[in-house]
This record gives sequence, structure tokens and C-alpha cells, in this order.
Amino acid sequence: MTTDQTAAGAVVHHVAPGRAGAHATLAAALHAAAPGDEVRVAAGTYEESLRVDRDVTLRALDGGTVTLAAPEGGAPALEVLPGARLTLDGVTVRGGAADRPAVLLSGGVTHWHGGGTDRGRLEVLRDAALTMTGARLTGAALAGALIRTTGAVRLTDCVLEGAQGTGVVVGGDSRLEMTGSRIRGATGSGVRVRENARVVLRDCLIDGAGRSGLLFEDGSAALLVDCRVRDCGGEAVRVLDSSPVPRDDDPYETAGSATPAEARGGLLLYGCELTGSGADALHVAGSGDAVLAGCVLRDGGGSGATAGERARVRLADTRIVRTASAALTAHGSARLEARGTTVRDSAANGLLATGSAAVRITDAEVTDCRFSAVHAGGAAEVTLTRLRAGRTPEHGLHAVADSRLTLTEVHLTDCGMSGLDLSGAAGAEAAELSVVRCRNGVVAGSGGPVRLTGCTVTDAERAGFSFGPGGAAELAEGRVLRAGTAGLVVQDGATVRARDVEITEAAGSGMVVAAGAAPHASGIRVVRPGKNGLIVDAKGAGVFEDCEITGPGYPAVHLGEAATPVLTRIRVQDADADLSTGDGAGPEVRDCVSWQVKDAHWPAPMAPVPAAATATATAASGGAPAAGSAGDTATTAPPAEEDLDELLGELHQLIGLDRVKQDVASLVKLMRMVQRREAAGLAAPPLSRHLVFAGNPGTGKTTVARLYGRILAAVGLLERGHLVEADRSALVGEYVGHTGPKTQRVFMEAMGGVLFIDEAYSLAPAHSSGGNDFAQEAIATLVKLMEDHRDAVVVIVAGYPAEMEHFIDSNPGLASRFNRTLLFEDYDTEDLVRIVEQHAAAHQYELTDAARATLGAYFDHVPRDGRFGNGRSARQTFQAMTERQAYRVAENDAPSEADLRTLSQLDVPELDVPDLDVPEPDRPGTDPSGTGAPQPLPAGPGGPVRPA
Repeated sequence: MTTDQTAAGAVVHHVAPGRAGAHATLAAALHAAAPGDEVRVAAGTYEESLRVDRDVTLRALDGGTVTLAAPEGGAPALEVLPGARLTLDGVTVRGGAADRPAVLLSGGVTHWHGGGTDRGRLEVLRDAALTMTGARLTGAALAGALIRTTGAVRLTDCVLEGAQGTGVVVGGDSRLEMTGSRIRGATGSGVRVRENARVVLRDCLIDGAGRSGLLFEDGSAALLVDCRVRDCGGEAVRVLDSSPVPRDDDPYETAGSATPAEARGGLLLYGCELTGSGADALHVAGSGDAVLAGCVLRDGGGSGATAGERARVRLADTRIVRTASAALTAHGSARLEARGTTVRDSAANGLLATGSAAVRITDAEVTDCRFSAVHAGGAAEVTLTRLRAGRTPEHGLHAVADSRLTLTEVHLTDCGMSGLDLSGAAGAEAAELSVVRCRNGVVAGSGGPVRLTGCTVTDAERAGFSFGPGGAAELAEGRVLRAGTAGLVVQDGATVRARDVEITEAAGSGMVVAAGAAPHASGIRVVRPGKNGLIVDAKGAGVFEDCEITGPGYPAVHLGEAATPVLTRIRVQDADADLSTGDGAGPEVRDCVSWQVKDAHWPAPMAPVPAAATATATAASGGAPAAGSAGDTATTAPPAEEDLDELLGELHQLIGLDRVKQDVASLVKLMRMVQRREAAGLAAPPLSRHLVFAGNPGTGKTTVARLYGRILAAVGLLERGHLVEADRSALVGEYVGHTGPKTQRVFMEAMGGVLFIDEAYSLAPAHSSGGNDFAQEAIATLVKLMEDHRDAVVVIVAGYPAEMEHFIDSNPGLASRFNRTLLFEDYDTEDLVRIVEQHAAAHQYELTDAARATLGAYFDHVPRDGRFGNGRSARQTFQAMTERQAYRVAENDAPSEADLRTLSQLDVPELDVPDLDVPEPDRPGTDPSGTGAPQPLPAGPGGPVRPA
């Protein structure tokens, strides 16, 4: 036989039937070859079955086509035995049957370049290792390739197509890596990974699988990078179970910055596209764990990503487009997280969460869904942070059954129904929620707890906030702009506490209280409503305090038949009438005032309140005040000139604030000196009346600001001295061109008085990156207006000390105009007790000595953290004491006047602190009257009252 040598010195054997000196068969050449030899094969088909047990190379001669074909129905055409090393170059193997192995690698190491298989499957078993490059595998049944080995298997630039069954099955402890390869037209799944197998696919395509593109079971794991799975009959990726993603190798935390080199656990997809699936693009069930980063899921016949049973799915920077079902689905006890994810064109919901699923979505956008953008049911818990959702014919967010929503900086636009809708026993806690151009703003008719803080509703077609029968609802620091009907609606059976809410230009009434409802509202500001500022329907009630109504189209407050609200310190301005009442209405009116009101029941600010006016205001009829009362003239006359010494006396009567009192007194002396110099014809020194009030909440900043304006009016430096309160939401607009006019309108309201901007630091927050924040425009507009009207308006900015320092430093115009800061120190225990006593005296209560002592101990132990409200906390404590006293006295069938007036030690809220020193006379369990009769400690509504 003819042999030669390679450049490396290996012996070369030739196979060429009919040629002299060459082997006629591959088997003969292999038999003659020693370990390390090479067999070069002439083009043609060789009907043989080879078993390789040594190191050898089979190479097609001169780039020809060599086919190794086994007899039909027989053994594999090629088998590599343990210990062998086989290199195939340009060789195609044809098995005896499509459903049997054409190539069996039961051991050894095989390197295969070009060629491939054209009937029967490739099997890699036991500890065999395989490297295959540029090969084509076709014509197999049941599976195109079966891999169940402990050896490494690598397929590069290979094509596997037309398998009548699964394309590739990987099981056992196998490790498969595929790069640049294609799996097309498998009638079953494209790739099936089972048991403890691990696969890595890079730049691969799985196309047209009859079932799932990829199927994962048991404790398998996979890493897919820049892969495409398209046009599958079932799910693009289906996970029935998997191993968990290791916590120390969690790519969700570093999405886009790096990818692991191997699949250590779970299913990891980076930069992949899952398109055109007949079912879900990604379906994870059982205990599956999947992470997607930088992926695209589109045009699916089901959901984009589904997490069910105990599964966990995390998405980062992923787009989900055009899904036939909900884009994101979570049910069972699954956990679903998404960050930086975009959902668009869902034929159902953007997110559907049911069962006891937990969902957390951050920095995401959900638009153009045919159903509600987010729907939560069952006992699902959904947390949404910085979500933008809208353009849906249904709700922006819809929660039913026992589900819970936690919302932070969520922005909802253009919803055909409500921005946020709660029903059943659903609950929600929302901070900085924004609802724009929806049919309703927020509708809460559920039995679950609802807490809304800093929420804004703009341009609602109907009501801004609507609360129906159900659980307790709290609304704080909200805004309603241009509601199509009412700004705030409280229906019969609703339990609502609302505070610091601004309702501007509602087409209907500002606040509507239905028959039978009794909300507690404080600090509500209603500006230019189309109808009433406040309407309490027949038999309605509630407590309304420190509210302001400006420019209503109808009487500022209207009370239906037999309505019995408590109206405390309501201020009405620029109205035809301040109060109208139906038959049998019996309001309780305390310290309400009117300014520039034609038909006034209430006196003007600072005017005395004669008995006739009070009687008229509290009468059940809607008649005009008695002739000659203050209501006839005070609303149209300017406020009476106030005495400066009396105002300074009023300032010094405030509890605490010694440093502030001294600073204001010094300012007054400086102002008087300036006036005297001007009267003498001398140049006046530079004088800035604008101030910074730095201090924690509840330290009296607003109270002092109001007095400061009146003092400036008394000195003659301001025309009116009234106070206009504003914050960021009152100054900063929501779109280009909105902020300047908005800031100017508020400034003009303060002409002749004081503009008080609370939490002014929010206009220039620390670490802000700018972006589309219009706050800088508000600051620039404010600085210019202060310059243009420097003698007509005094501006006071207030907030926490450190934040205010940053705010002033953020703009040179601010620094030049605010050069004086008044520091409002926290109240000490003695001051807080005196504040409680002051409230008690104003409401005709008296504290026992034991109550004062216990109150002091109580304030000594109240945590002075970020939740502590200083004077506000003292007022809340007083309110809690009156509630506890009411419950205690209610047990007495015939209480005396002393019983009704006395606040005892028993009425002080309880605090969980050890060894609280309780004075002996009023110790719980004893009779304060000294009779010795056992007296149980009464509880307030819902149990012992705790400090706010």
C-alpha cells in the first residue's frame, strides 16, 4: 500500500477504491493505521460501519465530498470508543435509520470539521467529548442530537434542521456550548435540557420549532447570549423547573455590564430576542429561576413573560411588544421583578398579578394596552416605583380582591377609566402618584387600607379623588388641577382623613361629601371651583378645619338638609356667599372668616365675632346674618390697621421660639430706623425683607410667617400683610411653558403680602441631575419677580436647615436676596406640655396636675426622629387625649360638667417605654375621684392611642 507523511511526520494512508496502492475501504485503512496516523479519503460514498479505538484522522481528499453510510437498520455508521481520539474533516455520516443513531460517541475525544450527518441522530454519551465546527445535521427522528456525557461538547457554526422530534436533547451532567449555530424546523422543541445539564448558547438561532424553542426541566441551567428564538409553535422558552441562580452570581444586579462565562444556575438570557411564539415568549413554572437582561420579547401568541407556581423571574432593560395576552403575568406564589422594562401594545393587561404573587417593577413604562395597564387580584402584592403607564381604554392601575399596591413616583396618563381604581378588599399605599388626563383620577371603593401622599390628579374628565364605602383612607399633601367634576368626593360609608390638599379650578365643587359620610379634612385649599368649595349633602357630617376657599362660582360652603359638620377656621375669599344651608342643617362653626364676600355669614379676618354673627352661622336656616352684624360690611372693607405693639405682644405670647422672637424684634427696630432715615432725607441702608426659615416640621414657621406679614403691614412696608402658602407643586409645571405662568400666578396672589414657600429645598434637591425638571425655571421666574416687585411682596422660604443651605447656594439670585436666616429650634418637653395646655384652654378643657406630669414623661420618651412633628405632634396628642376622654366619660351615664372638662392622666396616650413615672393620684386601675372604686383603663377607638 502507498503511504506518505504529513509535515508533522504523521503517516498518511489513502482510501481510493480502484486506485493502485490505495485502500479500498475505510475499515482497511483504519486497520492499517497506527495511533496518530491520518487517513485521506477520495470523494464518494462508503457503505461501512466504523468503530474507532485509536488516535486517527479521517480527511476528505482535496476538499471532496465523503459520505460514510451504514447499512439500513444496522449499527451506527460511526462509533468512537473510550480512549480514542478521532478527527473528522469534511466527512458526512449517514445512519441506517432516521430514528437510530448515525454517530455514537461512547467515549474518547472527537473533533469534527465540516460534513455532518444526513440520516439518524448524533449521540454523545458517557464521558465522550466533542468539538464540532461548520457541520450540518439533518434527517433525524426523535432527536437530532442526544447529549448525555460528562465530557465537554462544543458546536460552532453548525446547522441542525428538520428533526422529526426534538432538535437537541441534553441530559445528565452534560455541558454543552453552542456558538453561531442554527436549529431549524424541529417538530418538537428546539432544545430540551434536563436533569443537571448545563448549556451555553451564544449567537444562536432556534427557528420554527413545533413546540417550545427551549425547554428546561429538573435542575438544569442555561446561559443564552445574543440568541434568537422565533416562530415556535409553543413557548419560545419554557421552564418547568431549574436550578436557582446563585446569589453571588446574580446578573440582574449588573445587567448590561458583564455576562458570566458559564451557566452556574438558573436561566440567564442576555441580549436575546424571543419573537413570534405561538404561546408565551417566556414561561417559567415550578421552581424555575430566570433572568433576562437587554432582551426583546415581541409578537407572541401569549404573554411576554409568565411566572407561575414558585417561580422567580427577573427582567432588566427588556422590551415586550405586541403580546396576545398580558405582557407580564405572575400567579401562584411566584416572584416577578422588572427594571428598566418597556411594555407596549399588549392585547390584554401590561401586568396581570394574581394568587399570592409578589411583583416589583422599577423604572419601567407600560403603554397602549387594551386592558388595564396593571391589574392585581387575589392576594398579590405589587410594588411599582417610577412607573409610567397610560394610553389604555381601561384603568391605569386596577386592584381587586385582597391585593395590595405600593406605589412610588408612578405617572399615569390618558386612561379611559380611572388612573387608579381599587375595589373589593384591595389596598394601596402611594407616594408621589401623578394621574393626568384620565376619566377619573383615583377611585378607592375598597375595604382595604388606602394611604395617598403627595399625589396629583390633573385634567381628569370627572372627579379627582373619589372614596367609596370600605376601609380607612388617608389623603395627604395632594393636588387636583382642573377636574371635570369635583376635586374630592367622599361617598356614604367612606372613612376618610384628608389633609393639606389643594384643589384648583375644578369644574364642579371642590369637595363633595355625600349623605351619611363624615370625613375629617384639614388644610384643604380650594381655588376657583366652578360650583361650591365644599358641599356636605343631606345628613352629612364631618370635621373641616383650617381650610381655605377662594373664588367659588357658588356659595363657598353649602350644607344640605340636616347636615351637621364641624367647621373650624374656614377662610373664604372672593365669593358671592360664604355659607348656604338647607332645612335643618346644624353646623358647628368655630373661628371661620370671610374676605371680599358679598353675602357673608362670617366676619372678616381680625374683625370681632359678634354673637349675632355666630348665631347666624350656626343656625339651621340659610338666611342672611342679622342686620348690623359684622357680616354686613366686614367682607368688603379692608382689614383694620393693626397696632404694632399688640402684634409684637402676640408674637411674644407664642410658646418657645426665643431666638426667633429676638430676631424679629431686631428686624422691626431696623425697619423703624430705615423709615426714620428716609423721613429725615437720609439714604437708607440696604434692607432685605426676604427671609429663610430653617427648622424641623411643626416648629411654628407658618405661624410666625403670618405674624411677620401683619407686622410689616403695621410698620407700613406692606400694603395688606396677608399670607399665601405654596410649595413645589404650586410653582412647578408638568410640561414646557407651564412653570412660568404657574409661578407668576401664585406670586401675584401674594401681592401686598407674604409668599411663604414651604419645603423650598425641593426646588433644587441635592444630587439632582436636572433632566426635565422645571424647578430651575420656577426659581428663575421667582428671582425675576422678586426684583420686579421688590417693595410689594416679601418671600419667605422654609425647610430643614441643611437642605435650605443647599437651596440658597444653588442659585446666585437666591443667595443675594436671602441673606438672613431665622432658626426655629425644636420644642422642649416643657414647651410641648404648654402647647397641649393652650389647646386645652382654647377648647374649654382643663388638665389635672397628674395629667401634666404624665404628659411631661410622655414627651420625654417620644422618639424625636424624622416623624416627630413638634407643635403638630403636641396638637395630635391633645386630640388623642380628647378622644380617650370621650370614651372614658361615655361610660358615665350622668357625667358632671367637671367630668366633661377634665383631662386626666388616664387620657394621656400610652407609649411603650419602661418605668414610666406615673403619679399616684391618677394611677390606672384607681378612681381619680378618690373613692377607691375599681376603674378600668379605657381604650380609644381601635385600641390604645399611639403618638403620630
